[in-house]
Amino acid sequence: MPCQVIVGAFWGDEGKGKIISYLALKDNLDFCVRTGSVNAAHTVWHENKKFALHMVPAAFLNPKTRLLISAGANVHVGQFFKEVEQTQVTQTRIGIDQNASIIEEKHSDQDKASSINKGIGTTGWGVGPAVEERARRTAKLAKDIPELKPYICDQITEVNDGLDQGKKVLLEGTQGFMLSLFLSGGYPYVTSRDTSASAIASEAGVGPTRVDDVIIVYKSFITRVGGGPLPGEITKDEALKRGWFEVAAGTGRERRSALFDFELAKKNAKINGATQAAMTKLDVIFPSCKGARRFEDLPNDAKEFIKEAEKRTGVPITLIGTGPEALDIIDRRA
Repeated sequence: MPCQVIVGAFWGDEGKGKIISYLALKDNLDFCVRTGSVNAAHTVWHENKKFALHMVPAAFLNPKTRLLISAGANVHVGQFFKEVEQTQVTQTRIGIDQNASIIEEKHSDQDKASSINKGIGTTGWGVGPAVEERARRTAKLAKDIPELKPYICDQITEVNDGLDQGKKVLLEGTQGFMLSLFLSGGYPYVTSRDTSASAIASEAGVGPTRVDDVIIVYKSFITRVGGGPLPGEITKDEALKRGWFEVAAGTGRERRSALFDFELAKKNAKINGATQAAMTKLDVIFPSCKGARRFEDLPNDAKEFIKEAEKRTGVPITLIGTGPEALDIIDRRA
């Protein structure tokens, strides 16, 4: 399909970076547009090398994919250049929309000093204060920053013209739907923006009728960082025992763990208009799945878990992650 949206199903950490990197390689994407901001990292493993990306789109593995940061995004200039160097993407490959807003050092200072934000458990990058300034129409924009000049582009026109030409476009959502400022019901333990599939398309300037597929990304268990409710939460000791304990790729914060929630998965798929789903880290709860590339090679209990998730959510699970590498995927889309 020409235009796809990737949206996280829960509180982030679902493995969106893995799915995006796989699609970039497998589908030979023409464009990948990152939305959101610097306060979430997408982890990509390729040839045993790990990339934790806050700014550069996770599709960078494909040298033919044009990488864009959306008009609705917030850009941390220092982190952007750090990742450009890390990933070795060239100026001709990556662009930042002229109207993306800038996170300044003062925003990070405000974030870290805020007692409210400390209670909620924000990352401290300064995203909330930066968004607040943008809403007041006093923020700096990417086009105002001299060192970004070689990267400035009109992302909205590029992508829409690409869609007119039948190009393959992927819109990369950051964070998870349950952190949506408006829709998750978890306020105030949320992020400073909407994280739904609709908002992802909006930040990239793509109209809803131009989206062909919404891929909601589940993980075989649920994690979140920071404060706020987590239904079905288990203790850290239990998470360690099960092999579910994780540390956030971008911030190093410990993730809380919970059992997979079928009803929440169904509800969030409906709200986001999911046409298909990905399930990552199946090999964590079913270790014998590791490295499998065919559904037929999965053990019966893993197959039953996937079938149960499909039955209860009403969404076909077309991509199944069976290991950390970008290509450790069972692709059932055919």
